[in-house]
Amino acid sequence: MIQLIASDMDGTLLGKKMEVLQENVEAIRFAEEHGVKFVIATGRNLSEARPPLEDVGITCPIIAVNGAQAFDENRNELFTIEINKDSASEIVKTLEDDQVYFEICADGHVYSNSPAQRIENMAMNLANMMPHLTFKMALSMATSQLDVLPIKYIDDYQRLLEDDTARILKFIAFSHEEAKVLAPIRKNVEKLPDLIVTSSYPNNIEINHQYAQKGIAVKRIADKMGIPMENVMTIGDNLNDVSMLGVAGVSFAMGNAEMDVKNVAKYVTDVHSEAGVGKAIRRAIEENL
Repeated sequence: MIQLIASDMDGTLLGKKMEVLQENVEAIRFAEEHGVKFVIATGRNLSEARPPLEDVGITCPIIAVNGAQAFDENRNELFTIEINKDSASEIVKTLEDDQVYFEICADGHVYSNSPAQRIENMAMNLANMMPHLTFKMALSMATSQLDVLPIKYIDDYQRLLEDDTARILKFIAFSHEEAKVLAPIRKNVEKLPDLIVTSSYPNNIEINHQYAQKGIAVKRIADKMGIPMENVMTIGDNLNDVSMLGVAGVSFAMGNAEMDVKNVAKYVTDVHSEAGVGKAIRRAIEENL
């Protein structure tokens, strides 16, 4: 019997316009009417995750930054798992030496050192998700989203590392050449202690503390609610979702998921643009998966 559902956002809960589709909203309400708790588990930070949920009136706990932070439905912080500053300095050096653009998530903010590259990377992601868009249209959409998604620009990341109050939660590095550039970087980063490297799109790698994983975070939330993992359902589409798909009693990969993700999940649902999350939720409850 499903008691808790944890869903990813991008490529999963959200549609092509980064909105929560009405069919998904109705399925979440259907689950709640059956006594099932709903939780978000995303690579986004809290301030990035909130707007699309608030737009449709969804109030729920949020696991953010791939499991580096979690908040209850009232946005009270439940836990934070940060990357220590020595490791962060080594990561910065590695990424800068390889001359890739990267961003740092720290305490509710995303930090970038290049507005132009920030927009270009957002446009590339939008173009990949929506092939019907021209790159010019994707650039326009990315520019408009900068007003919604909080971003702080900093000329030197070293200033952030020297700030004793800043908690470093995640690095995300990008390359249009994808694995050709990112695979060697990933190998070098994985040599550093206490880190894990995942991905949310083929053109990025995401670096967290090894205990900042969605699977670990979902289990912590479930334990807090007194719910055994066999009664937990998880839904995701990419490699940063694999840890939570692997630990849940019921797991769904999206139709648009990477094949490695589908191989881990117990079931496969429809694509994100066709409300695959809503279909998975209704199937799990109606069939008592």
